Amino acid sequence: MIPFGYSRPKDVTEAIALEGRQPQSKFLGGGTNLVDLMKMGVENPAHLIDITRLPLSQIEERPEGVRIGAMVRNSDLAAHPLILRKYPILSEAILAGASPQIRNMATTGGNLLQRTRCPYFYDPSYAECNKRVPGSGCAAIQGFNRMHAILGGSDQCIATYPGDMAVGLTALDASVVIRGPRGERSVPIDNFYRLPGATPRIEHDLNANEVIVAVDLPAGSAGLPSHYVKVRDRNSYAFALASAAAVVDIGPDNRIRQARIALGGVATKPWRVPEAEMSLRGKAAGEPAFREAAEILVRGARPYRYNAFKVELARRAAVRAAPVRL
Repeated sequence: MIPFGYSRPKDVTEAIALEGRQPQSKFLGGGTNLVDLMKMGVENPAHLIDITRLPLSQIEERPEGVRIGAMVRNSDLAAHPLILRKYPILSEAILAGASPQIRNMATTGGNLLQRTRCPYFYDPSYAECNKRVPGSGCAAIQGFNRMHAILGGSDQCIATYPGDMAVGLTALDASVVIRGPRGERSVPIDNFYRLPGATPRIEHDLNANEVIVAVDLPAGSAGLPSHYVKVRDRNSYAFALASAAAVVDIGPDNRIRQARIALGGVATKPWRVPEAEMSLRGKAAGEPAFREAAEILVRGARPYRYNAFKVELARRAAVRAAPVRL
C-alpha cells in the first residue's frame, strides 16, 4: 500500500472543500471495499477524507417518505423498526449481503458505490481491464465469465454490479441525495448507475467534489407487498448469481395496479425494465403474469461461454420474488 494523507472534516461542507483541494482524494466511510482495493493496488488515493463522524447517521420519517443518512450502518438500517414495518424488502436485501461483521461497518452511501468483484478488475496482474485501465481491453469476454453480466454490457466491459441493497432500493424507486459545491440534488437510483458503453470507468452519476448525503424512500412504496430473492453458490457471504426484488401494489380484486421489479447479479447495474412492469398492470396477481414479465426482463440478454445459465436463473428469480402466492 502506498503512503497517503488523512483528514477528518467536521461537516459536509468541509468534506467537499477538502476533496476539491486534495488531488486524487477519496472519501472513507466504512472502508469495507475501498481498503480492500487499496491493499490490492487497484485504488491508490493520495489522500483519504474520513467522513465517518459527519452528522449523516439518522433515519428520518417525512411526509414524502423516509430519508436514510449516508452514514447509517447497514446492520442498523436492516434492523430499524421503521424499515421493517414499511420497507421490509430493504432489510431482506441488506441481510442477504456480506457478513454480520461487514454489515456492522458498511454504510448506506458506501454500499451504493461499491466496485465490481470481477476478478480481472480486482487483480492488477491482469493487464486487460477497461474499467481499471481504459483502452486495455476486457479479459472477461474471452475469459472465465461465469459471474459476469448478460444484460447491460458492452464490448468494453461485462462486469456485474455486485450489491444487494441497491437492487432493493431500485424496486422501491428510491432516490440518491447528492451534495457538492453547487448545492444539493436528487437522482432517481435507476438513473444513478451508468451502463459501461465505451467508458466503463464511469460507473455512476457522482461528479468530482460531490458526496452522497442520503437516500430517500418514497411514501408511495411504503407498506406494499414486496420480496427479495438471491441465488448464490453458498448461503452466506457470497455474491449473487442472480437476484430479484419486487414491489407490487395489488387491488382488492387481486389485480396488479402497479409493480416494480429489479434484477441483480446479471447486469452491469441494478436492472429494471419499465415494459416488464407495465405488462403486469391489470393482470391477476399470479404466476402467469410474472412469467410474462420475467421474459421481458431478460429480453436482449447476451450470455457468454460460462454464464448462459443466468438467463433462465434470472427468469426464475423474478418469478420467485413475486410477493404473492403463486
